[in-house]
Amino acid sequence: MILYSDNDIKIAGDKPSQEIKKSREKREELSEPKKEDIERAKELGRRVAEKFISDARDTEVGGDSADFEMIIQRRLLLSFTATVGFEQYCADDTLCGIAQKSFIDTLKRTDKELYRSSGDTGAFSFYYLAYRRGSEIERRVGQTFAMLCSHDGDPIYQELGEALYCWFMSVVKKAAEELGLI
Repeated sequence: MILYSDNDIKIAGDKPSQEIKKSREKREELSEPKKEDIERAKELGRRVAEKFISDARDTEVGGDSADFEMIIQRRLLLSFTATVGFEQYCADDTLCGIAQKSFIDTLKRTDKELYRSSGDTGAFSFYYLAYRRGSEIERRVGQTFAMLCSHDGDPIYQELGEALYCWFMSVVKKAAEELGLI
């Protein structure tokens, strides 16, 4: 027969629910971003969106269907890169979400068609699989770009995808540095 001791039982304070509430409020205060950080995150999203829009306009879709598919995939890759760039260069999830929302809002406001063509969650899933593997991210993203362009294994498309990813990640990083987020 096993007897249990009362030594491991703790008695709650006089008002445990108030103590828990105060502790929770203190944690929330610590994790809540400052107003200037929120504004910086919004500006980051806006700047990256403007660069994205500029690139999209510089690479307008021509009449060739192969060009059309590659340009659409380019947009998806750059949009994905912005998303993971915000995750990487924003101090916390809240600021990352603010930057992402600002990016999306700027796209919607400026070019609704571009907004619609740059958010394919199927492509994002493939890119996230490549990204989450952790090693040789750039190469894996390049391979994914080639696959999504229907040129799986083509070293030219792979290198193009890798170069686009590295270039746009540097755009996000530079903007984050200029804004003092990193």
